[in-house]
Amino acid sequence: MSVVRDLILQADDQLRYPTGGELRSMADYLNGGVRRLQVVKTLTDSERKIVDQAAKRLFQLKPEYVAPGGNAYGQKQRAQCLRDYSWYLRLVTYGILSSSTELIQQIGLVGAREMYNSLGVPMPGMVEAMRTLKEAAIDLLNSDDAAMASPYFDFLIQGMQTST
Repeated sequence: MSVVRDLILQADDQLRYPTGGELRSMADYLNGGVRRLQVVKTLTDSERKIVDQAAKRLFQLKPEYVAPGGNAYGQKQRAQCLRDYSWYLRLVTYGILSSSTELIQQIGLVGAREMYNSLGVPMPGMVEAMRTLKEAAIDLLNSDDAAMASPYFDFLIQGMQTST
């Protein structure tokens, strides 16, 4: 879940104190907390803008998604797509806060293939959707903050690619 928790549990499982390297990892994690919070605040405060921009990009790339018969055709289906965008953005913020991909994996990827297949949503479309979500989010961040956030989007995208 987090660097601190994981390191403590690992040391405890081995009935030992944390090593110097582990303590440095904890210090690095704790020292980066303010920056992680700032990145998450930017993403959270800009959620609507990010989601709207990502959807606009996706539907420009894949107009068939919003055409009759497409998975995002109609108000209800489009609203569900936007809801999923927000949900995945929130999962990325959890990853950034915890410096871990564990929650993205557990909440966002486990079962994603089955869920989207049962809904008739092709996974390649979800991969493309997550790419546009990343692009829209990264556009709002400076290069250092984008470098912090990108691996969590990449983990999500890679996880969906392996689900196809």
